[in-house]
Amino acid sequence: MSAVNAAVAGANPFAALPGAGAATPTANEAGGADRFLKLLVTQLQNQDPMNPMDNAQITSQMAQINTVTGIEKLNATVDGLNTQFAQLQALSGASLVGRDITVRGNRLQLQGGRADGGFELSRTAGSVKVEVLNGAGRVVDTLNLGTQDAGRHGFAWRAASLPDGAYSFRVVAAQGTQVVPASPLMRDRVEAVRTTGNTLTLETASSGLVTWRDVQGFN
Repeated sequence: MSAVNAAVAGANPFAALPGAGAATPTANEAGGADRFLKLLVTQLQNQDPMNPMDNAQITSQMAQINTVTGIEKLNATVDGLNTQFAQLQALSGASLVGRDITVRGNRLQLQGGRADGGFELSRTAGSVKVEVLNGAGRVVDTLNLGTQDAGRHGFAWRAASLPDGAYSFRVVAAQGTQVVPASPLMRDRVEAVRTTGNTLTLETASSGLVTWRDVQGFN
């Protein structure tokens, strides 16, 4: 983690990216073109003198050489872009260390008598309440939030009479007699980042490892 932070604070990140200099043919590119040329020469040497290859056939063979070389160069370019993307993604993730993010989950961390959470409703609900549970699964407080529209919502839980620590919550939402599905959202803190291939993973304080695509928001 210290190496990533040092890269962010120190050198120009773009200077270290691969592919910044002039492109040079790779061994695969040279080998592919060489094999096609040898095949073409062999065909010319062994052709029927009474029925030689016409210009169209030779042009077609040359076009195949250019096509193979172009595909190999394109593959090399894509590989370079993937490497650059992974490095830029790691640099972006490093800037999140120490910051809070929003992820799916139902944990609440009460500090100084306050904790923040959230939820997402699939549709409008006429009645929404948040039930806070202690470690034993017992409801210790209830927040009545009334009518809430579809979408994401946040809430602040204040409980000066309860000890600080870890709690959980559940959202109960309804429209008339019908239950409205609700997904709990929680705040978590990024402690470190890691990359595996092109995947950026965040190490969080409460949720463990969270992939970049699972982050619902930044606080």
